[in-house]
Amino acid sequence: MTMQLDALQRLTERPQPGTAAPVGGIRTLPGRLWAARWILVVAATVLALVVAVDGVRLWHGLAAWLLLAVTAILLPPRGGESAQPASGDADDTAIPSLETFLAAMQNPVVILDAAMAVQYFNASARELVPNLRLAEPIAFALRVPEVIDAVRVVTEKGGARRVDYAERVPVERAVEAQISAVPSTAGRTAFVLIVLRDVTQQHRVEQMRADFVANASHELRTPLASLLGFVETLQGPARNDPAAREKFLGIMRAQANRMSRLIDDLLSLSRIELNAHVRPGQSVELYPIVAHVADTLAPLARERGVELVLERAAERLTVLGDRDELIRVFENLVENAIKYGSSGGKVDITLAEAPRGAGRLAEAVVTVRDYGPGIASEHLPRLTERFYRVDVAQSREKGGTGLGLAIVKHILARHRGRLVIESEIGKGAAFTVRLDAVG
Repeated sequence: MTMQLDALQRLTERPQPGTAAPVGGIRTLPGRLWAARWILVVAATVLALVVAVDGVRLWHGLAAWLLLAVTAILLPPRGGESAQPASGDADDTAIPSLETFLAAMQNPVVILDAAMAVQYFNASARELVPNLRLAEPIAFALRVPEVIDAVRVVTEKGGARRVDYAERVPVERAVEAQISAVPSTAGRTAFVLIVLRDVTQQHRVEQMRADFVANASHELRTPLASLLGFVETLQGPARNDPAAREKFLGIMRAQANRMSRLIDDLLSLSRIELNAHVRPGQSVELYPIVAHVADTLAPLARERGVELVLERAAERLTVLGDRDELIRVFENLVENAIKYGSSGGKVDITLAEAPRGAGRLAEAVVTVRDYGPGIASEHLPRLTERFYRVDVAQSREKGGTGLGLAIVKHILARHRGRLVIESEIGKGAAFTVRLDAVG
């Protein structure tokens, strides 16, 4: 592959008019003598005149000239460049080849000649564009019309272009291509440099941010519009109607509570994400946490006609965790089971320990199972997305914000745990939390 870089290497190393020679060129003995040539010529002339006029012996003059030559060689050259290093350090100070620089780049790099044929590519480029072949046209490997058109324009007119394109296979991703011309000394394009950058993650983050803002705005706008409408009604037609006033005030209170819950969930999610990289280090016992959640939600279960059953299959389950955050996890899961699975009349909460392979910690497993209508399989992968709902109207009717399972997912990610969701239509749903057990 080095041979394909020879022409480009010579092009980049050739000194241009008005520029200094490469630094490495004055590190050798001939280079230093050449750099000091005028000093040595003047010194030789002066010494020759001294020998001729004053009768100084010739060998004295030669000795003085040799001493001056040695001094010129040992002195550091202009620009602060140090003297020639010892042979043992030559590899540390030698300028790496162009291929070494390009291969070290993390971004994919492809070099084309003026005929748009591939002359070089690094390992990152092969990973991103597997069909790259030396001496083949770039169009054979990168079948993106926008990129090929930009390469053609840069080859003909010089300059640089940037192209964004998307790929669907083998995986969906977004790529940014920076295309630049490398001119020859005659001014024509000799090579074209293509630097690719995978921007899939940035695009996904931007899309998630846009979706989040849109969804949050929508969720807040609906109850706010309702509040404003009822306020106008109370100020107008219902001003002197006590029955309507009581009814509307009750609805306004419910909508205000909904907005308050939504804001609380948004703030909670932000706090959790802020500490997502810090794993909790405190040991906590799971059974008291789950029992506390069951006691707290027992009145809601009785109100909905749901029997809440807590089963303990393991004597002691200890994990590294944040007690308040784990309470939030099981509150969300149990409350969802009561609200959306109430038609089944029962919610089971089971604590167990699951052994794993040799040398690995056992898992603490907490399962919340309801016997309600169940969830269709196409919804399961998206349940932990922010504001995703299987039934929007039902969720709002039951006071949901669409953020509960997203909060659960982020808390478990901070605890290095996971959430497993299983469900069948007509057979209820099971939400299982798995955490590394300790002790």
